Amino acid sequence: MRGAEILARATWSALAEPGDAVAGALVMLVGAHESLVWVRQAVRDGPDFSRLEARHGPLVDADRARLGRALARWAVRLPDCDPLRDLERLDRIGGTLLTPGDPRWPTALDDLGAEAPFCLWVRGSADLGRSLERSAAIVGSRAATSYGERVAFDLADGLAGAGVCVVSGGAYGIDAAAHRGAVARDGRTLVLLAGGVDRAYPAGNARLLEAVVGAGGALAAEVPPASLPTKSRFLQRNRLIAAAGRATVVVEAAWRSGAMSTAHHAARLLRPVGAVPGPVTSVASAGCHRLLRDGVAVCVTDAAEVRELAGLIGADLAADPEAAADARVARPHDGLDPVSRRVLDALTRRVPAPLDRVASVAGVSVAEARGAVGLLELEGWAARRGDGWVLVARSTS
Repeated sequence: MRGAEILARATWSALAEPGDAVAGALVMLVGAHESLVWVRQAVRDGPDFSRLEARHGPLVDADRARLGRALARWAVRLPDCDPLRDLERLDRIGGTLLTPGDPRWPTALDDLGAEAPFCLWVRGSADLGRSLERSAAIVGSRAATSYGERVAFDLADGLAGAGVCVVSGGAYGIDAAAHRGAVARDGRTLVLLAGGVDRAYPAGNARLLEAVVGAGGALAAEVPPASLPTKSRFLQRNRLIAAAGRATVVVEAAWRSGAMSTAHHAARLLRPVGAVPGPVTSVASAGCHRLLRDGVAVCVTDAAEVRELAGLIGADLAADPEAAADARVARPHDGLDPVSRRVLDALTRRVPAPLDRVASVAGVSVAEARGAVGLLELEGWAARRGDGWVLVARSTS
C-alpha cells in the first residue's frame, strides 16, 4: 500500500513541468499531499490563500499572481493525472519510485531547492543515494568528433574502474560514449532521461540503455512512464545531471549547447566543473575553451584528474604525471588492431552479448565482430557463454 504523500508526489511529477519552482515551493511549504488537496479545491472553488498564509505568513500580490498563473497551468493537466496508472506502468517494467525520505533517495538533488524533483521513476539499480556518493557527470555534444568520443569513453572507463558512477543523459555523441565506457568496465552508470523510463530516447540508443540496466546501472526520470521528451524537459534535465554528479566534465561542446547549460547549472550549485581541451580550430571544442577562459572550469585530461576534481580534499588526488608515465606507456591490449579494441570495449564481464549486439555497440559490421571475438578468444580476452560473448579478466603480469 502506497502512502498518500508518495502518491501525491507521483501526481505532482505529472501535474507540474520539471523545474516548476512555484510547485516546488508549495510542496516544500505544506507537503505534497496537502498542497495537492489545496490545488484541487482551488481549481474547483477558487484559491483559498488563507490556508497557505497560516503556514507561510501574508502573501504579497506578486506571490498570489504567481500562484494564480500556476493554477491555470495545473488545472489543464489535473483531470489526466492518474498516479495508480503510472505506477502500474512502472511495475510492468520492474521499476521503482523513489521519493525524498527513502534511504535510496539521492540527497544531492535536494540542493536544487524548490526546483528539486518531486520523485524519481527508476528502472534498474534503485539505490541511487549510494551510487552517487562517488559520482561524476560527463556531458558534451551530440555531434561529437571521434576524438571527443574516445576521450569520453576513456574517462568513463577509468572512473568506473575506480568505483565512480558515471552520470550522463543517454544522448548520441559524448553521452553515449561515456555510458559505453562505464558499461565496458562493468561499472555503474546513471542515465537521466527527459522522458519516461519506458521510452528509449533516442531510439538508436535502445540497446545501450538496456546494456546500462544489465550492467547494474539505472535509468531515471522525474516524469512518469509514457511521458514524452520535449525541448524544455531536455533543458530542465540538465540541472539534474549537474546536481547528481560530484563534479561535471564537459568533453566537447559548441559555443552554446546543452552541455554548456549543464556546466553552468553545476557552477551555480557550487559543484566543480572540468573541461577537456580540444584543437583550437575545432568548433566542437569552442564551448570547452570558453569555460576554461571564463574560469568556470578547470582543465582535465584523464580520469585521475576527474576523480581529484570530484573527490574529498586529500583523497583521490591525481598521481604525479612523471611517476605514472611508465605505467601509461603501454597497456596489454594496446597491440590489438582498432576493430578488435572497439569490440573488446563493447564486451562486459557479467552479461553475455550476442554477436549482433556486440557489433552494434562497437560500431562495426557483424563480420568484423565475428573475426574480432575469435582473435580476442585466442588472446584470452573474450569467451563464449551460451549464444553470447563476455569479457575475460586476463592477468597483466
